[in-house]
Order: sequence, then C-alpha cells, then structure tokens
Amino acid sequence: MPPLAEVLLAEPRGFCAGVDRAIEIVERALKRFGAPVYVRHEIVHNTYVVNDLKAKGAVFIEDLAEVPAGATLVFSAHGVSKAVRDEADRRGFRVFDATCPLVTKVHVEVDKLAREGYEFVMIGHKGHPEVEGTMGQLSDGIYLVEEVADVATVQPRSGKLAVVTQTTLSVDDAAEILAEVKRRFPHVREPKKQDICYATQNRQDAVKLLAPKVDVVVVVGSPTSSNSNRLRELAERLGTPAYMVDDAADLLAEWFETRPRVGLTAGASAPEVLVREVIERLRALGATSVRSLPGVRETVHFPLPFGLGDKSMREAAASRS
Repeated sequence: MPPLAEVLLAEPRGFCAGVDRAIEIVERALKRFGAPVYVRHEIVHNTYVVNDLKAKGAVFIEDLAEVPAGATLVFSAHGVSKAVRDEADRRGFRVFDATCPLVTKVHVEVDKLAREGYEFVMIGHKGHPEVEGTMGQLSDGIYLVEEVADVATVQPRSGKLAVVTQTTLSVDDAAEILAEVKRRFPHVREPKKQDICYATQNRQDAVKLLAPKVDVVVVVGSPTSSNSNRLRELAERLGTPAYMVDDAADLLAEWFETRPRVGLTAGASAPEVLVREVIERLRALGATSVRSLPGVRETVHFPLPFGLGDKSMREAAASRS
C-alpha cells in the first residue's frame, strides 16, 4: 500500500448550535460581570474548550457549595436536575442556563407528561450529566435503559408509559433499544420528534458516507464526549478502523502506515481549530490532498438568555407580543 496521501473531511463536523450557544454564554457572562464565572460541570465535553475558558476566568465546579454567595453561575449544555436548579435559587446566585434547547425540550416533555400520569423509559448512558439532568426532573417513575437487555428489567407501576432518549446517542443503537421497548410495551408513547438531536444525526450520517471511502477514520473529540465516541464506534461498526484524538498530539504515525486514505471528522463539542491542527499533522506525515465530502449545511441558531445582550432574542420576543 502507498503511504498516507489523502484526507477526506466529513461534512458537517464540529460545533453544533447548542455548543456555540453554551460557550458564548460563558464568554459573555465573563465580559459583562467579570471573572470568576462559575460553571457547573464542564460547559461542553472538550478539553480545549474548557481550558480556554479557564484561562479567561471560568471556574468549573460540580458542587454548588463551591460557589460563593452572589456569584454568577452557568449551567452546562447538558442540563441539570430540578434539585440543582432549586439549590441555585435558594443560594441566590445570578444564574444563566446554557442547557442546549434540544435537551430543555426533553425536560419540558417529561414534566408535561408526568403531570398527565406518565412514567418514563429513558434510553441513555448511566452517569452522563445529560441523563442525570433529565432523570432528575422527576423524583421517581423514570427508568434508565442502556441496552436492549435492560428493557426486561423495567417494571412500571401504571399503564401509561412514555420513552425519551439522551440526545447524543447512536441513532442505530437507540432505534434497536426503542424497538424492544415497543415490543414489550406496545402502547408506549414515543416523542413527537426524535429526541436525538439534529447535529448528532447529521454527524453520524456524514460518517456513514465517509467510512466506506477511506482506510481509517480519525475523530477529533475528548474521551468524555458521548457524541464523539458514537462517531468512532459507528465507523468501526461499518468496518473501518477508527481512532479518537483530543488533539493533533494524539495522532500516531503507525495508524497510517498501510492506510493511505484518512477520513477526518469531529464531535459536536470539538472546535475547528483542532481539526485544522490535525490536518497539518497529517500533512507532515505525508498527506498531499485534503478535500471535503458533500454534506448537510447546518443553519440552526439558538438565542442567548436575557441579560447577556442578545439583541436578536429581544427583537424576537417583541415580535411575538
């Protein structure tokens, strides 16, 4: 086989609208109120982004007891439980909610259906902050399933059952688990629109197009990033060796010794600057051609919370009144 020669770029890749919004909320809060601004959990799951915001004055915490009275607090893009939200209110922090609006949509649905007497099956990964936040919208009556076999353990107390999912799952894995939920509970209520977010879907679709065209796939993303891990797993499931890297320094030359065509993508929390650095490293290893595959053009934009100077949001609110 010839040496490394070509890099094919997945489209779309990298930041989604929810990640863009979350980072901008922290940056605007720092600009308006000054450092430090406290952030509960990593704002998004990416080492570069977190370190960049730390350098600007963000302080990342897990326990609200670490936040001094009167401080500015930002909830991460993954969302928080009602208990965390209530504690922040009790402590009197100035709070800005960076929860992705697509995660908030799931929280609203859970709250609405719970008041109608529904219990829930949640498809997701135990311990992930988004799952903890969604399940934490209720004190009970929500059952987590991580794989098909878990569905057999669900014992709802009533006949009214609905299903919700973590927004960053593998589309194919979630569909397989949902099929088993529907087999066991034929009358389960599904979301009106799939909970898995548009960006997760688009990036997975792009990898499905990319993987068969290359000899190896590199995913830029941090180990804690759910959607980045799903991209790597998807490429491997399609039969293409795949590696996930936090940055260009993680690349190993031996990955490409007999694989001349490399596919490159990035998770929704990975900035494009890291992709460019990986491309430069691949050029140094011998790549002579870099080209993008066709893909969906994303135009989604989420407005910022009131209080951070988002003129477009104020104008949108005025137009609705």
